[in-house]
Amino acid sequence: MRAADVSIEMDTVTEQTPARDAARLLASQDLPGLVVADAEGRPVTVLAGTQVLRMALPSYIQDDPALARVIGEADADVILAGIGERTVADLLPQHRPELPAVSGDATLLEVAAVMARSNVPLVAVVDRATVMTGVITLDGLLDRILGT
Repeated sequence: MRAADVSIEMDTVTEQTPARDAARLLASQDLPGLVVADAEGRPVTVLAGTQVLRMALPSYIQDDPALARVIGEADADVILAGIGERTVADLLPQHRPELPAVSGDATLLEVAAVMARSNVPLVAVVDRATVMTGVITLDGLLDRILGT
């Protein structure tokens, strides 16, 4: 089985995408992260879901998670309020991880090796012009390898 056979379509974001929109996309599609693409559709980096949380949560809650108990579940919208009017570019770390990418004819073992080496739960599948044609998530890869 090849990467092109198991890749799925995924909406991408750009650095100019509002961070709120990116957070909603992560939640609606139950993704571990989002691919950040340039204007030509070429994958550039990945925005991890944890990075969105890191930027959204007040620092005092990150420093002492027990303080989160004082905020009721009904008031959990404080998370999105922490994002404010930021963009995806604002959420990305200074050292932006390179998004791992493979060609459509890569084997699943190759995909697994690239994913493990990069420590990113997404691998972009790209064509010869390095335009993204799909992605393979960690969950999707494990499902295929384990036959579930």
